[in-house]
Amino acid sequence: MNNKPTKKDYPRRKAGFKAAEEVPSTLEQAEKIYQEEQSLSVIIQFKNKDDQESEPTGPPISVPQNITTEQLQLLINNLLKNDEELPYSFFVDENEIVKSLKNHMQGQSEETTLNILYQPQAVFRITPVTRCSSSMEGHTEAVLNSAFSPDGSGLASVGGDGTLRIWDLNTQTPIFTCKGHTNWVLQVSWSPDGKKIATGGMEGEIRIWNPKTGKQMGSVLRGHTKFITALQWEPYHLNPNCTRLASSSKDATVKIWDTESNKCLMTLSGHTMSVTCLRWSGEGLIYSGSQDRTIRVFNTNEGRLIRALEGHAHWVNSIALNTDYVLRTGPFDHTGKHHDTKEEAQKAALERYNQVLNSVAGGTKGDVMVSGSDDFTCIVWNPAHAKAPVARLAGHQQLINLVSFSPNGRYFASASFDKSIKLWDAANNKFLGNFRGHVGAVYQVCWSSDSRYLVSGSKDSTLKIWDIKTKKMTIELPGHADEVYTVDWSPDGQSVVSGSKDRLLKIWRN
Repeated sequence: MNNKPTKKDYPRRKAGFKAAEEVPSTLEQAEKIYQEEQSLSVIIQFKNKDDQESEPTGPPISVPQNITTEQLQLLINNLLKNDEELPYSFFVDENEIVKSLKNHMQGQSEETTLNILYQPQAVFRITPVTRCSSSMEGHTEAVLNSAFSPDGSGLASVGGDGTLRIWDLNTQTPIFTCKGHTNWVLQVSWSPDGKKIATGGMEGEIRIWNPKTGKQMGSVLRGHTKFITALQWEPYHLNPNCTRLASSSKDATVKIWDTESNKCLMTLSGHTMSVTCLRWSGEGLIYSGSQDRTIRVFNTNEGRLIRALEGHAHWVNSIALNTDYVLRTGPFDHTGKHHDTKEEAQKAALERYNQVLNSVAGGTKGDVMVSGSDDFTCIVWNPAHAKAPVARLAGHQQLINLVSFSPNGRYFASASFDKSIKLWDAANNKFLGNFRGHVGAVYQVCWSSDSRYLVSGSKDSTLKIWDIKTKKMTIELPGHADEVYTVDWSPDGQSVVSGSKDRLLKIWRN
């Protein structure tokens, strides 16, 4: 029997669906897989696990034996003609397919059709926020940055008054005011286990705080000679003790710190101008973007430069990874559940990371990165493996201030001083839509944890919530009296926080 896949073997996604590279949608891609997996294909037939007496769902389909659960998700959603992609579990007999069909192929002939049972999973959906539930006073100067804890239970903010403030989300009141910085506090970052908060200031100092006590942990981390531009913790699945922290500065360097010994482990140099943005990847690499127009890729064990990515014609303002969200939240899903042991938590963090990689790139490309620049363009990279840009995306009329991937890694958004946000498909880098409505520069965007909504904060003093499916604004949230500098959406989806030049921190809920 000739099992060579043809174009019709792969149901095409209907208009409006998110394209994905992992399910071949062209004859050329199918041919490529056929050549690679020539002797390893199988014919499958979907059946509803909850109604096995009913007719099969769709025709028999020839697929590679190593097809992943994420690829099966796309196939079954196509066959069922779902308006929105829904999650399913898959089974061969009574055994659940956890990663790939290949593990269930023992004794299976290529000549016979393999029944795959599918079962709907519970769907986590967020209801977008609609109202301000609290205006929290405390900061005596502009609120410059804010962040929810990885499990969604805590909130931290920093500002021009030199303080870190830790808030109680239940009572929506301040718990601790943490003093120590002698100038504006620009950056705040929770460790992925939620047990430490790092802050970086205008004076170039970094401090580590205990969110349970509000006390400073250890001595001040000194070494940078100019202000701190970004802070990034090592991902939880690589270091569940959450001891290593990376910082970048206007002094053109990146430093890696041991937050237990309070020592600088290494300085990553090579940039010739301010380092503006930073990421610590799930593969253990550090990516730094700079005003020198390059992005540098560093090994974090020896501090060795692996490659410099060149392509932008002006400052690099922002970089984002398709795995950003799962790296930030580590072992915690939207329920905020805490694991019994560190080993369990580390396993959960690794599974969450791999799930995003597999769903977007079939697990083959590693992290995907997008950069945004003063040259009005975004560039897509495979930074761990290639020096050349994958794609250059034009369309903005002014500088791009921020780029941000959706939690599921399937979209990214670019926010610009041209007052618009653009939405892009991460699978093929195609432009999906313009979000227009702000009358001032868009400073910040943040995704809901189900990847269905985006919140933006602007110079025009408003927040806006955007629906990714309809490409429309669902609600405008006025209330601040001045520019909105920071927004964040809680991992449980219940709350949005915004901070403004008006010195207020606002909580928005449904």
